[in-house]
Amino acid sequence: MPRIPADEILIAGRSRRGAGGPIRTVNPADGTLITTVHAASPADVDEAARAAADAAATPAWRDLLPHQRARLLYRIGDLIEEHAAELSALQTTDTGKTLTETRALAHSAAGTFRYTAAALETAEDSLTPARGPYVTMSVYEPIGVVGAINPWNSPIASDAQKTAPALAGGNAVLLKPAEWTPLVSLAFGRLVHQALTEAALPTALLSVLPGEGSVVGDAIVSHPLVRRIGFTGGTATGRTVARAAAGKLVPASLELGGKSPTIVRQDADVEQALAGVMFGIFSSSGQSCIAGSRLFVQRSLYDSFLGELVERVRKLRLGPGTDPGTQVAPLVHHRHRDAVAAYVDLARTEGGRVLCGGTVPEGPEYAAGAYYLPTVIDRLPHSARTCQEEIFGPVLVALPYDDEDDLVRQANDSVYGLACGIWTRDARAAWRLARRVEAGTVWINTYKQFSISTPFGGMKDSGLGTEKGRDLIRAYQRQKSLYWGTDATPLPWAN
Repeated sequence: MPRIPADEILIAGRSRRGAGGPIRTVNPADGTLITTVHAASPADVDEAARAAADAAATPAWRDLLPHQRARLLYRIGDLIEEHAAELSALQTTDTGKTLTETRALAHSAAGTFRYTAAALETAEDSLTPARGPYVTMSVYEPIGVVGAINPWNSPIASDAQKTAPALAGGNAVLLKPAEWTPLVSLAFGRLVHQALTEAALPTALLSVLPGEGSVVGDAIVSHPLVRRIGFTGGTATGRTVARAAAGKLVPASLELGGKSPTIVRQDADVEQALAGVMFGIFSSSGQSCIAGSRLFVQRSLYDSFLGELVERVRKLRLGPGTDPGTQVAPLVHHRHRDAVAAYVDLARTEGGRVLCGGTVPEGPEYAAGAYYLPTVIDRLPHSARTCQEEIFGPVLVALPYDDEDDLVRQANDSVYGLACGIWTRDARAAWRLARRVEAGTVWINTYKQFSISTPFGGMKDSGLGTEKGRDLIRAYQRQKSLYWGTDATPLPWAN
């Protein structure tokens, strides 16, 4: 595993200290300092962007055939797989996530590169139907420099989902990890640089530029050489990114927030639904844009289901991500833990009843960490802020519903439309609900399952555009039409 030197980030293909201020990366399980990294500055971003543009235009990269670029992607996937244990340990230390989850994320990142390589090798330009004395073709070309801005909750998976198709499309990438969790992205960047060096390609094709979003993110988004932006994060910041992209007339894909409904009909397999609801909100400590944070249970089942759910939630095991028995790990940062706690306090003032959790855990083993007990709240009106706003923590609000129309009205009464879960034995009802609920992804009798082969995106304030899927590379390319004249006769207007 490449060493993670203190202070050093990846700028214009080289490892060196950033010119920005210090970032103290802290282990959220115990509050200890991991290391200090100096952030990138706007001048660093400018240097990286200029070097990226030069690298993207280098004949060695520009003229590389698709199957040759695919070979690079396969190599990056292999390197991630080889170092999966070290990458997952680093991510657990940096984010607090369980090793079970971070191992899965590392392997997912490797799979993303391999799938993207396969998609690249089989991608085709098209010969379009001619409507005159010419042959018409549609071809795809690189955009140039891509800005990729990612959040702190799943760094390496998010990094792969943007970097793999961007490189596959023949571009260079400026990757900005979240300020709180830069370490695994830097390690990922060094593995990409290793693969680029082995292939005798310019390492300036990828820079990793940690720092504050208002400084480094803004510098990337506003830079004139950055011709496409991929952003994952909060909706408010996403709007800012979209406005900047619109001002430059460049495309942007935005994966934003969520307040996803998970629905339990009275005919559901109760055991399956209980396990799925808990996994949907309390895995990742609720720090997931697709977390099933609004629970709707048919009224005839509501009391018994909620009673059993609360009993099981109380038994969930809290602990550090390094403990194989941990089910709910600490939150990413003490400041974020306090923001989650403030929402639960708000729920109390809104009339909510906290059925379990609702506080930090007691005990010396939790005292220094950013822990918060998994929490279930009911008796809130659906108009309450706690039911409407994304909390991004282990907090579930439960609401009864009477019939399907009542359910759909409440489920869609949200500015978000990212995901939904449905638990039922009735296939017809599942189909109706899946089509009526406004969400980019709907899971039926499962939750939080992902495939790189299946497009992912949101509706309404949950985002714009999609990631993943067979056409994931085309989002990082521009389309060009070619007309080949086949008629030797001059065009008639000049005669």
